[in-house]
Amino acid sequence: MLALVQRVARARVEVAGQTVGEIGPGLLVLVCAEPADDESLALKLVDKLLKLRILADAAGKMNRSLMDAGGGLLLVSQFTLAADTAGGNRPGFSGAAPPALGRALFERVVALARERHPDVQTGVFGADMQVHLINDGPVTIPLTLR
Repeated sequence: MLALVQRVARARVEVAGQTVGEIGPGLLVLVCAEPADDESLALKLVDKLLKLRILADAAGKMNRSLMDAGGGLLLVSQFTLAADTAGGNRPGFSGAAPPALGRALFERVVALARERHPDVQTGVFGADMQVHLINDGPVTIPLTLR
């Protein structure tokens, strides 16, 4: 499972001009399932996202997790994280899970996150989305879970 975590001052996702998910300070996470991924990796991802210490403490150090500091978690499906750019100029996406598996795993990540965190918002799987964010720091961290 692949994820790109961005610490944000605020973020929102729009579909067809309508806001479908919005958070204040917290984490925007782009999520991509790969073909061999399963539910255990969905749980591992949620654990990592909730415990990742990249939010500022009182001294301004990256020392607090989302569970410590509160804040929002905005999850957005993003199959292009699996892009293969090794051959030529057009990326290949065979490294991403097929849509049915990708949807099931993304929905499982969302469900697990909502069980454990009070402020979880999402985009719409497979939709043409516009993601608006103010990256705080900037802090952007790629995650690969296997």
